[in-house]
Amino acid sequence: MTLIMRPSASLTAVYLYRPPIDFRKSYQGLAAIVELELGHNPYEGHLYAFTNKKRNKIKCLFWENNGFVLYYKSLVEEKFKWPKRTESLITLSGEQINWLLDGYDINKMVPHKKLHYESCF
Repeated sequence: MTLIMRPSASLTAVYLYRPPIDFRKSYQGLAAIVELELGHNPYEGHLYAFTNKKRNKIKCLFWENNGFVLYYKSLVEEKFKWPKRTESLITLSGEQINWLLDGYDINKMVPHKKLHYESCF
């Protein structure tokens, strides 16, 4: 049985924070960005996605009933195709954030190549 931990495709509001962030930030630092820079309430149950300067990592922050969920993905060879709009916050659907996590350029719907490894060493 394979367990896949992913944001729900049924999410109605996913907020993509466009500027890169310092990836040493934990859930508290990300929640502070949501509240202080975006003026949103991080406890409302929306998902917020952040990336690093190299665009090869994504962190997603989500409040779930009694605590924060932090989803982290790091690509081995490629970069996430982060939307190039001018605003600092972009709204996506749950389906679109999953496409982005799968490696798709959500504007062109072109995926990353799939990688297959036999060992970490």
